[in-house]
Amino acid sequence: MTPHEELALLLRPAAGGLYLVSTGRAQQLEVQRRLYGARTDDEVRARFRASLDRIAGARAILLGVPSDVGAGFLRGSNLGPQAVRTALLEELPDFPERARDAGLIDIGDVFVVPQLLHDDMLSEDQKAASRRALYPGVPEPAASRLPVSPLSIAERALDLVFSINPEVAPIVIGGDHSTALPVARALARARGARRRPWGIVQPDAHTDLLEERLGIKYCFATWSYHANELVGRGGRLVQVGIRASQRPREHWESRYGVRQFWAAECRADPEAALDAILTHVKGTGVEGVYFSNDIDGTDAAHADATGTPEPDGLSPGFVVTLIRRLGREVGLIGGDLMEVAPALAPTPEGAARTLALAARYLRETIEATLGRALA
Repeated sequence: MTPHEELALLLRPAAGGLYLVSTGRAQQLEVQRRLYGARTDDEVRARFRASLDRIAGARAILLGVPSDVGAGFLRGSNLGPQAVRTALLEELPDFPERARDAGLIDIGDVFVVPQLLHDDMLSEDQKAASRRALYPGVPEPAASRLPVSPLSIAERALDLVFSINPEVAPIVIGGDHSTALPVARALARARGARRRPWGIVQPDAHTDLLEERLGIKYCFATWSYHANELVGRGGRLVQVGIRASQRPREHWESRYGVRQFWAAECRADPEAALDAILTHVKGTGVEGVYFSNDIDGTDAAHADATGTPEPDGLSPGFVVTLIRRLGREVGLIGGDLMEVAPALAPTPEGAARTLALAARYLRETIEATLGRALA
């Protein structure tokens, strides 16, 4: 099986990663037709397959991971990839064409079985049953090697993408923040093979640095711990906007070797905080940064459509400036947008405000990664 053939099994057309039969299905299909400029479902599938053939020449790929199985409080970020793509289309109706011209290829969505998270959590019987449902017609032993849960599928898909194009930059739409972990793991292998040090800058209200949560190794609250190990500690994981923590900054920095810039200092003197962040990142010696953007790092007044909105957070202007400066002064090797949950906003206005900001953040991340404007 070629990498392209396997990717076609693991992924679905953009905005198609949620399994819908009736409720929501018409809306899903409409978004897909807009994204692919298609009139029929057959055309959508054909253009999706054609997008996989363009990975080799891409500068960046866009991947949706519509899973909220790794969340803890309120769920709903499974709708994030479809909603953010829709918001991008509202802002830029020709976004797919602009993206392709800039070298960004949308390779679709990880298909999500909503009761699963990672293959390590599943029995062999469950994996076998899920493979029969997800990959009918694939003969053994090929089927036995295919992952079935969203984090495992995402990681395998990105490994395949890097096998086709080692220099490509991943841009990912989650999903809860656990969906950043497979990106970090695939990046670590791709960068490690070429001995290119890299770091992560993570706007977030929370540290996500638990080694486990209720005995669970992989989830929204543990992904940063594992990512920090992947980048080699040494302050290469930089967390910005922290303000909801049961422990002080000294605990996290001394125990795990991360560098944190809490929201209070960023709000008190934004310019000085931005300078300090950039100075620190440059001082770690990384050759590029992955920008993992949890929407709850932003103040809830601007982004309340998320599972854990927190007040007194970062301003949108601060986050946008951070993205731009990292792109210019260090270089982005990819990025994501996590925890956007439209249905959780207290008001329709809040949902619209959050989605508009999410689309802006994603576009800014794409532009900083590619080094050129889409609009």
